[in-house]
Amino acid sequence: MLHVLHPAYFPNIGTMALITREECQWEVCDFYQKQTFRNRTCICTDQGKHLISIPIKHVGGKQGKQYYRDVKVDNSYAWQRLHWRTLETAYRSSPFFEYYEEDLAPLFRESHTFLLDFNLECIHVICTLLGLPFPVGRTEQYEPVLKGVRDMRHLVNAKKPLAFEPPQYTQVFTEKHGFVPNLSILDLLFNEGTHAADYLRSLPLNLEHA
Repeated sequence: MLHVLHPAYFPNIGTMALITREECQWEVCDFYQKQTFRNRTCICTDQGKHLISIPIKHVGGKQGKQYYRDVKVDNSYAWQRLHWRTLETAYRSSPFFEYYEEDLAPLFRESHTFLLDFNLECIHVICTLLGLPFPVGRTEQYEPVLKGVRDMRHLVNAKKPLAFEPPQYTQVFTEKHGFVPNLSILDLLFNEGTHAADYLRSLPLNLEHA
């Protein structure tokens, strides 16, 4: 069955497992909402779980809400450089950071106009690195209630953690913070490398009502 979900910024492991194992379509016709994984992702640093966010240009006045596909990234300051330095600090000592560095670094050097396009490019790069199919289907109009498909759009909600317990893998700061579950796919990629795809395929998922 087709699953509909939002393109997130380097999606968390649960969301990527869904993309790995099911037929998916991108929701691109909805209104943008704050405090979601549309413009943020979680990694683990020496201080523990850490949120990094992409700044966006907010519209005001009579415009009010804006469509997700129209949201522009705020490139008035070097957020990409900051994000990459944060990733380097957190994962430089991981087993596979250097292996994937050349593939990922360009995403943080080139300016991007629209948040949606950038997120899709990030996901496409991850799928390519892991040998996974990249979903190409997109919605053509917004439907509050979806019929004939599974609505997984709630997975973008950053305030509600997914209700599943993924198997542990060794993280950079495991000895300091213990295992931190369901971080950005980047955490799994840098720590597990070529085994990441098998990990995603093996996850016990029940995300429909998570």
